[in-house]
Amino acid sequence: MKVSLNEDWKKDRIASAHLGENPMVIAKMRSGFAVIGDTQFLPGYCVLLPFVNVNTLNDLDVKQRTEYLLDMSIIGDAIQEVCEPRRINYSIYGNTDVFLHAHIFPRYEWEPEERIPKPVWQYSEDKWRDSKYHFSAEEHGELKEKLTIKINDLINRIY
Repeated sequence: MKVSLNEDWKKDRIASAHLGENPMVIAKMRSGFAVIGDTQFLPGYCVLLPFVNVNTLNDLDVKQRTEYLLDMSIIGDAIQEVCEPRRINYSIYGNTDVFLHAHIFPRYEWEPEERIPKPVWQYSEDKWRDSKYHFSAEEHGELKEKLTIKINDLINRIY
């Protein structure tokens, strides 16, 4: 995979995944690309990008929707096995980045008690912006590789 020295790939994450220039790609799935999240304050956070750039899940036909939602759950299965969280949260919004993408968040017992019942989006801004939580190959590369292996294993067993 080509890894760009700059972050131009972020301008169009789907196109850069197709070109092999998105360094966050974990696996190519039936409906799109599994990518590791930009932030890792909840280790194992991933996103599913569709192959086609559409606005919403409803823009896909029934077969594409079914594949997309199954792939989303496969990513959750991989996170569950690799990271052993207490549960997985799935979300599709598209309010800020107005293209279809699904967030798959592990939730952990070690999270502050007041955070557990709340959506991850209510974590303070520093969790999202502070560079100490950003994905880095040095710190999170092994986790990314384990997720890659597990997702590909699950894909091979399911499909």
